[in-house]
Amino acid sequence: MKFQSSELPIGKPQTRRKTAPKLAPLIVITILFTIIPIYYPSIRYSSQKKISEVISSNSEDTIQVVDHLDNDLQVNHPCPVEDVPTKPCNVPIKEEQQEHEPEQEKLPEKDEKSTKFVTKSDITDKKVQPEPRKKLDRHNQHARKKSGHNQRDFTVPKVVPEKTDQKKQLSNDDVRTLSSEVSHSESCDLFSGEWVKNPEGPYYTNDTCYAIQQHQNCLKFERPDSDFLKWRWKPDACELPIFDPTQFLEFVRGKSLAFVGDSVARNHMQSLICLLSKVVYPEDVSETQDENRRWIYKDYDFNISMFWAPYLVKTEKTDPNDVTQPFNLYLDEFDEFWTNQIQGFDYVIISAGHWFFRPTMFYLNRRLVGCLYCPQSNVNHVTSYFSYRRAFRTAFRAINSLENYKGVTVLRTFAPSHFENGPWDKGGDCARTKPFKRNEKKLEGYNLEFYKIQLDELKIAQRAGRRRGLKFRLFDATQPMLLRPDGHPSKYGRYTNPNVTVPNDCVHWCLPGPIDAWNDFLVELLKREVGD
Repeated sequence: MKFQSSELPIGKPQTRRKTAPKLAPLIVITILFTIIPIYYPSIRYSSQKKISEVISSNSEDTIQVVDHLDNDLQVNHPCPVEDVPTKPCNVPIKEEQQEHEPEQEKLPEKDEKSTKFVTKSDITDKKVQPEPRKKLDRHNQHARKKSGHNQRDFTVPKVVPEKTDQKKQLSNDDVRTLSSEVSHSESCDLFSGEWVKNPEGPYYTNDTCYAIQQHQNCLKFERPDSDFLKWRWKPDACELPIFDPTQFLEFVRGKSLAFVGDSVARNHMQSLICLLSKVVYPEDVSETQDENRRWIYKDYDFNISMFWAPYLVKTEKTDPNDVTQPFNLYLDEFDEFWTNQIQGFDYVIISAGHWFFRPTMFYLNRRLVGCLYCPQSNVNHVTSYFSYRRAFRTAFRAINSLENYKGVTVLRTFAPSHFENGPWDKGGDCARTKPFKRNEKKLEGYNLEFYKIQLDELKIAQRAGRRRGLKFRLFDATQPMLLRPDGHPSKYGRYTNPNVTVPNDCVHWCLPGPIDAWNDFLVELLKREVGD
């Protein structure tokens, strides 16, 4: 009845033509039902295309952020030993298909994009709204396919195109090109070069420096060779002077220097203290006896601090009494211990690396979104790239949010380990006695991925920092240290005990040793800041 009543007004004015009321509606309906199925898909596709184009017209960084953060599936990597040996990391991992990833995995995208340039001191991140997440993600995927943007974080081999694997095989010149975009100096590239003989080394010993820890004291534990002490780094296009302690102390008079990171950061700081010990010993004014330390050089009004932050972000132990158990990482939350204390420092050297291979649980917005090397089958298993990228982004965002911080932030890039003939927990060792030549070893695998992640995040931080006049600099230790498999303690960081099996240390560096060259780099980088 409704259908008949709706047609009455149409037929009533057309009583002069008896056939019109019957034919006209049929013709109109026929035309509509013919045209709509033909043109509706193209209209719908056109509207979606416009939306995708709007999204793809955002900044390049936004697309890169989504691209990098979407491809963190589980792969097995060696888990190098740190201060305390962990349980074996090659535990069975349940691989999840990409199409079955839980919805939580999509949460960080909006949070990362919406807060990456936050400069407020409020350290509470905004709530992520999960519902709009899917639509934005689909459009961004469409935009990335159109743009042909190269993916950074590689997935498990079964879903990685062959050409992506081939892209990992970069020459050393290609690796140096990667860092050119974040290197602020147009002068000589300090980090492109080779190790050359230096018969004058070393410049201190375990007898002249008290700051050497036992597990780095290769001379004390009678390492039989000493040739590893007789090299220096020679840049291709200039000379890098050997560290002059008197000159350094004059240069940093009235300044403060902070190291933020793990035990390799502490390794660097101890090298600096040992080199300066030729002139003066600092006074230990540390308030605690843990890993967080502070020294002052009163005659020069100079102080050095070490802030223990192996993950850079807010971290909790799942077992307070067992450091080998998984850690909870809150990847979008600042580690207030160091972020609240660096505001008055002139120079902050930030670094992190090998702890990201340990078993860990990942949280975003206080929700569990994934894990690394966990036994739970109902948790999304992701790579260490997932946490590494987010940790550096959050750390840099924290620095950019500090209202009173005016210092120079220096990113010291990942220093590769050199386990050979097995992983760290299965007899792997670093027994070489001389450096690689520059073309004998290439940066690849997870070393390359960690390095690229650091450069990506540094570039984002530099862009955000320029808005506040903050400086973020590159300390590119990766390539020089890649060539020094001979510089680790191996088994010469302890007395041997036939009844105890301890993993060889191919992560830290002997003191004295190749890591002393980091302070050659440091002096030159600080000089360039004054020149700028």
